[in-house]
Amino acid sequence: MCGITGWIDWEADLTKERTVLEEMAQTLSCRGPDDSGFWLSPRAALAHRRLAVIDPKGGRQPMVRRRGEREYVLAYNGELYNTSELRQDLEARGYTFHGHSETEALLLAFIEWGTGCLERLNGIFAFAIWSEADQRLFLARDRLGEKPLYYGWQGDTFLFGSELKALKAHPAFEGEIDRGALTLFFRYNYVPAPYSIYRGIRKLLPGTYAVVRAGTRGVHAT
Repeated sequence: MCGITGWIDWEADLTKERTVLEEMAQTLSCRGPDDSGFWLSPRAALAHRRLAVIDPKGGRQPMVRRRGEREYVLAYNGELYNTSELRQDLEARGYTFHGHSETEALLLAFIEWGTGCLERLNGIFAFAIWSEADQRLFLARDRLGEKPLYYGWQGDTFLFGSELKALKAHPAFEGEIDRGALTLFFRYNYVPAPYSIYRGIRKLLPGTYAVVRAGTRGVHAT
């Protein structure tokens, strides 16, 4: 089990916000006690807490890979059961692997196939990929919904994370209770997806993905 979190902001310079990112990641230390990693750019910040099982050095995250002039950054929580098959397909297409982690196979699969990579993944996962060239954030969750992922706009800040407590650690988090979600809680004794107990924060549905594009304040979920 691992934990991911981060945010994007089209106005602020996030390279100066490492302390906030570390605080968000620290809330997920129980999910990933072995290692932590941080990546910041002017518009995006991603963090990872890791439970290291395979390739402790080669699988560190957030993982960054380039293809030509394009840079991609991945923060991933999960397990892929067809890593070897993905690796073979990607090597046949000319990709070179630097380690043995499934994280690298996932990132290269996205670089090669984009959204179509989801059809090739056999496993349980929740992940975020930032494309620096496109200024685009891509979030995805496995078909069974084994790995959680929360997201949403709070003012000018788009937050995401494996657990709500990671989002709550960000200064932009508003914490306003969603009355509709509260009604659902009283009815079912839990808050069903895609809602969360907080207004503006959603839980990504199983088998779906969401995209936030440069300069926009919307979320396209499919």
